[in-house]
Amino acid sequence: MTKMAKIAVLYDRNAVLLRQRFGLNAFGLYAGEVLAHAGLPFATLNDAEELEHCDCDVVVAAVCSEDDRTVAAITAYMERGGIVIGCANLNKLGVTLGYAKEACVAPGYALLEPAGNEERTPLRFLEALPWRSGAAGGGVTCEEKGRIVRDRPDGEPAGAALQTFRVGGGRLYRWSVDIWDTIVRLQQGKGPVLEDGAPAPDGTGAVDDGILKADDQAAVDWRWDRKTTETGMPYFAYPYADLWREAFVGALLGTVVETGKTVPFVGYYPDGVSQVLMISHDSDHNQDKQARTTLALLAELGIRTTWCMLEPGYGKPVYDEVKAAGHELAFHYNALEAQGGAWAEEEFARQLQWLKDAADLDGVTSNKNHYTRFEGWGELFEWCERHGIAADQTRGPSKKGNVGMLFGTCHPYFPIAWSTEGNRMYDVLEMSFLTQDLELSNLSDNSVIVPFLEQVKRVGGVAHFLYHQIHIDRWEAVRDSIRLLVREARRLGFDFWTGKKVNDWERYRRSLIPRLDDEGNVVVDGRSEGRDIVVYVPVSSDGAGDSGSGTEIRFGIRCRRTVVRI
Repeated sequence: MTKMAKIAVLYDRNAVLLRQRFGLNAFGLYAGEVLAHAGLPFATLNDAEELEHCDCDVVVAAVCSEDDRTVAAITAYMERGGIVIGCANLNKLGVTLGYAKEACVAPGYALLEPAGNEERTPLRFLEALPWRSGAAGGGVTCEEKGRIVRDRPDGEPAGAALQTFRVGGGRLYRWSVDIWDTIVRLQQGKGPVLEDGAPAPDGTGAVDDGILKADDQAAVDWRWDRKTTETGMPYFAYPYADLWREAFVGALLGTVVETGKTVPFVGYYPDGVSQVLMISHDSDHNQDKQARTTLALLAELGIRTTWCMLEPGYGKPVYDEVKAAGHELAFHYNALEAQGGAWAEEEFARQLQWLKDAADLDGVTSNKNHYTRFEGWGELFEWCERHGIAADQTRGPSKKGNVGMLFGTCHPYFPIAWSTEGNRMYDVLEMSFLTQDLELSNLSDNSVIVPFLEQVKRVGGVAHFLYHQIHIDRWEAVRDSIRLLVREARRLGFDFWTGKKVNDWERYRRSLIPRLDDEGNVVVDGRSEGRDIVVYVPVSSDGAGDSGSGTEIRFGIRCRRTVVRI
């Protein structure tokens, strides 16, 4: 029987505080979010010396001090057989292995070996710190996988992507790329939104419009990260943050399997669901006729959607019809000064209370900011937390030329705060959108639908499309676009969820703890809701540890798939 491995994440408390004292972020704290979304159970450590009494098999060294004490503790742990995984850190440990850090590479692309039949996608990163063997050439022998290049996908080589060192009975796996920083800044922006962003050189993405928005700090590159469709529509092609998550988790699971152990993890969705299509609407112009045209179309298609309501909204009978049809009523906060709005918590709270009163709602789950208005780094998430909004949908494109994977992800995630708030995790689930109102002259067209759906399916994410009721009512082409989207999504095996359903499920699945009992059977601990939970158990490439049920590839690793009713 294959034993269950134990994973721990090391957040060195002193290292975190030191960085924050100097105004630096400790985005290594995001490692736990990556593992939690992957459905993996793990423990946390706050000091490297806790490794002496830790019974964990694998330690993710997320935030570590660069001092002799930490080096000694980590080295002793590996000599006893422990496995350590780091990302662009542990540089003082590198010196003891005969390696020195190179100059920072920022930005660049990593060329990793694809898993199975996956396409090979150069993965954009925002910062890397590669190691090189010391001048005397006396460094510990290491195995290298993949490589990183500077600036562009075909750029100058800058080192290995992943290096593996044997230390005593254990191993060190060190990624040159700061994966945590890359994921965070791809998803949340290069930094706080304080001014307009740089527009696309080809004129398709004029984000310098005098309105502060989420896309003003996008961390992708206009030239290297976009593709064009057969009709000439530019779009950001790849979910880089999601692919980095997969690369890290896949490597972690691979190391566990190599030790002869395994670790179960919860799938992204309940049994029978592989990926999700979510459609939202923003009620700009607020005419009841537009709402009823939209309701009729959705009834024709047999789907439920999320309706983000902008003050002054619809007549009360419309809200009753929307709720009766099973759609979600959500908030559409307006901070556009030109329309009388303001970027202020008091205004956010006032508008939210208006919606609750107008639509007879006890609570509201989701928000999306009008025109993707955004300022700073985490103010919006703070307001959502304080006023009971559990999920946000603001992060998406505002221009024709920046549709697609603008923020590197199609997965729901919890964002992290800036150092001024201690890099805490916000209790707000972000679910970014891909595009809006296809087949309008100033926006993209239907040719992006299939590429978007295929990339979302590739990573098992949520394909979030936005259509405004005003355009649904005015234009048959927009109505046909939604019909085409739904048809293609069904062909590709998507389920249709509202934002509330995504939020409720994601929070529930993260509360579940998978484990193996004494006979090796999968057990899931958590609140019983009568759901069929999918759990994957990694097995070796030769099938060892497979009890005979079907296997699937997850994160590039062969896994036994089990469904547990809870």
